[in-house]
Amino acid sequence: MTLDEMKAVNPRTVDRRTLVEHSSIHVEKNASQKERCRQFVEQIGNPYCYLDGKTVVRISFANTGRTFADCVRSYLMGI
Repeated sequence: MTLDEMKAVNPRTVDRRTLVEHSSIHVEKNASQKERCRQFVEQIGNPYCYLDGKTVVRISFANTGRTFADCVRSYLMGI
């Protein structure tokens, strides 16, 4: 699935069985920032749409000049 296809997933109609529960994601805290980002994206599948418990979460990013990688990096720094 391309990034554009991932962004377009409708949280109301998505097959929940295709989504990953975010609490199941484990990244190595001592790994480099690039490696943690790779681990996260590899495990989450679609970073734009995932599960938080029984809730489908769909995220989007404002057009602020920050890249997707910047946003994921910021997220990973907080876990």
